[in-house]
Formats: sequence, structure tokens, C-alpha cells
Amino acid sequence: MRSSAGLDDRRKRLLFRSWHRGMREMDYVLGTFANNSIESMSDEELSQFEMLMQVPDPDMYKWLSGTVEVPPNWDTAIVRRIRSFHLDN
Repeated sequence: MRSSAGLDDRRKRLLFRSWHRGMREMDYVLGTFANNSIESMSDEELSQFEMLMQVPDPDMYKWLSGTVEVPPNWDTAIVRRIRSFHLDN
């Protein structure tokens, strides 16, 4: 896990929440993405990431793994970025 040293409070909270979802698979998916990306996220991406944290793990896992289509209202830049991070690597 990435250290939160040097991050502002908002990013620290999001990094922590990314690794503590409750579903181990989502901890990995969001945690590894946050480790690599949290520092470079724009304010808009941070806002989208905060909203995404409210989605139940089973639904989000299906979207991010590519099992089901992402609903149009959740098809945001940050969701596409997370999917690309995991599906293209």
C-alpha cells in the first residue's frame, strides 16, 4: 500500500477508503488504482472517485471488471480510467 505521506486530507481519505471497501476484490481493484493515481487526479476526478465510493461493491465490481456495461449515469472519466488501468494491464 502507498504511504499517504505528502497527500492532502481529501486524498488521504480516498486512499484509505480505496483499500478498505469490505470486499477483498474491490480493495485490490480500487486500492492498486489509487496507489498509482491518487496523487495525479484532478479535482473533477477526485469528486467522481468520491461518488463512486458510494456504489455497492458487487455492482461496481461487475462494471470495473467488464462483466456488465457501466450504466450511463456512472460512465465517467474516472470509471473509464480505472477500467483501463486494470483491463489494459
